[in-house]
Amino acid sequence: MTETFNFQAEIQQVLDILVHSLYTEREIFLRELISNASDALHRVQFELLTNREVQDADAELAIEIKVDDEAGTITISDTGIGMTRDDLINNLGVIARSGAKAFIQAAQQAQNGGAADIIGQFGVGFYSVFMVADKIQITTRSYLPEEPAYLWESTGVATYTIEPGERETRGTDIVVYLKEDAKEFASEWKVKDIIRRHSDYIAFPIYVGESEEATNKQQAIWRQDPKEITDEQYNDFYKMLTMDWNEPLYHIHMRADVPLQFYTLLYIPGGTDLGILSPRKEPGLKLYARKVLIQEYNKDLLPEYLGFVQGVVDSEDLPLNVSRESVQATRIMANLKKTLTGKVLTELKRMAQKNREDYLAIYEQFGRFIKQGVAASPADRTDIEPLLFFASTRSDSPDELFTLEEYIERRAEGQDDIYYIMGEDFHSVSRSPHLDAFRQRGIEVLYFTDPVDPFMLMGLPDYKSHKLRSVDEAEIDLSSIGQAEDESARPEPLPEDTFTALRDHFAAVLGERVRDVRQSKTLTGSPARLISDESGASRQMFRINRLLDRDYELPVKILELNPRHPLLHNLSGLLAQDSDNPLVNVVVEQVFETALLQDGIHPDPSAMAGRLNLLMQAATGTPAAELNYEAVRSAVPEAVVEEADTDAEGGEEEA
Repeated sequence: MTETFNFQAEIQQVLDILVHSLYTEREIFLRELISNASDALHRVQFELLTNREVQDADAELAIEIKVDDEAGTITISDTGIGMTRDDLINNLGVIARSGAKAFIQAAQQAQNGGAADIIGQFGVGFYSVFMVADKIQITTRSYLPEEPAYLWESTGVATYTIEPGERETRGTDIVVYLKEDAKEFASEWKVKDIIRRHSDYIAFPIYVGESEEATNKQQAIWRQDPKEITDEQYNDFYKMLTMDWNEPLYHIHMRADVPLQFYTLLYIPGGTDLGILSPRKEPGLKLYARKVLIQEYNKDLLPEYLGFVQGVVDSEDLPLNVSRESVQATRIMANLKKTLTGKVLTELKRMAQKNREDYLAIYEQFGRFIKQGVAASPADRTDIEPLLFFASTRSDSPDELFTLEEYIERRAEGQDDIYYIMGEDFHSVSRSPHLDAFRQRGIEVLYFTDPVDPFMLMGLPDYKSHKLRSVDEAEIDLSSIGQAEDESARPEPLPEDTFTALRDHFAAVLGERVRDVRQSKTLTGSPARLISDESGASRQMFRINRLLDRDYELPVKILELNPRHPLLHNLSGLLAQDSDNPLVNVVVEQVFETALLQDGIHPDPSAMAGRLNLLMQAATGTPAAELNYEAVRSAVPEAVVEEADTDAEGGEEEA
């Protein structure tokens, strides 16, 4: 006899939430049905540990899936615990045991992180099937020996029916009658693809069609003892996981029971380019709960700066929200993130200390991410600092890198601060005029040439109480550090009044492009340099804005001139001979722009080409009056061009 039961009055609202709000991909329904079948198998497996008086005690614990393309159906069968008539009413007929309103309230709380694992409480996972189904038929027989089979049927509207069914063995058959626009799921290939992506590590075999070989792997490699897994197996799993056919640089296999029970297998890829076949579309780890995939890209398990790490995390203790597609932000998740982050950083630190070459291979690929962590995650700064490596004036090779700890261990006598220089690349910073005084006194300077280094510095003002200072700071005093050069071996400086006249001319030509022009006390081999009197953070903001492709203004700095340099001696002589000589102004412009170029902040280096050609003409014998200043008009102030035009006209009249 067929019995008809009514759903709660709000059932349509409940189903609408389930079908349209909680799930982002319709294929999730199959994952949920397989998960339910797996739960049923686990329950009967537990029962069999202490009770052999059950229906079909020797039946294989397995899941079988068959598709019928012509009928447009999928049938999911298991040999699990099965259901009685009362089970069907309580577990399927009543979506929310305390009423549909309670379910809706729980769903809303879950979206705000308030409810835990209400899938199990309300049978929500099962009802996701109505995303793709016009009708559901369930034939089930309980593990209890005397219980008959029953047939449950529903179209997901106001009622469902229960009647006697036909099933000889223990377990459940679910027949899904697919909607017209969901017939794609009546394909063995499609079903196998979904299983491999979402349910590959279900503990019981899943057979598809007539195949005698399970589609799923069943044995989760991350749950195995690391001592039993070979490097080849680790690498094979990585390739399957990522479709990256290069071997990973490193893997971390961790199992823990307290305070959380979880398993994790993490990989550091061989490079940042994962290739066109990689399924990884965004950062994040695969998150499993009891070997069932919950999220493809969970971003809450590791901080953003470790987003390059790939792998899986599987926990027995996770609270899930309504759809299982995201995990609540609970204390458990926070503790899990803290544990995983600490493990990754500890492994990297150990490698940096004991296997430097292997670590530097990782740092070459992902050092930029690690540096970002200094500023983005201040709480992790102490753990990240030992992972930072930089080139420096200690070596002529850009490939030889040093830690901050190594730097402070070999400080010069009297040195307390850590000095660095910012630039575009190793070769340009190694020739910077800023280094003159430091090399002279034997003071090591770190090279910060990565585009993210300015951002890193926002979170790294010091290291072990040693302040980080840029060599272009205006007020650096090196007089008490290291060994100064013998002054008697250096060229004589310009007389004070002569230098003052030259400095004033520089200031007049450059105008507001410089904050000030002054004499340098540190330059030896270079005619000029630009220094900054701004604080560390604001001094680098233009570099950060440039990195982020934002609008930025060129910083206005102080120009320091070397009164001992031959170029300035020569320039001062030209100025003394003829204060209106336009060539003097062109040289002033070039000195300034060369300093911009050496600092890596010139906005358009190619604009100097015309001026450099003009200067080479002058250097090879062309008289100043015959030079074509029009060619460098864009690089020379109007007043300079007018003076040049006047001089040229005067020369023509004299001729």
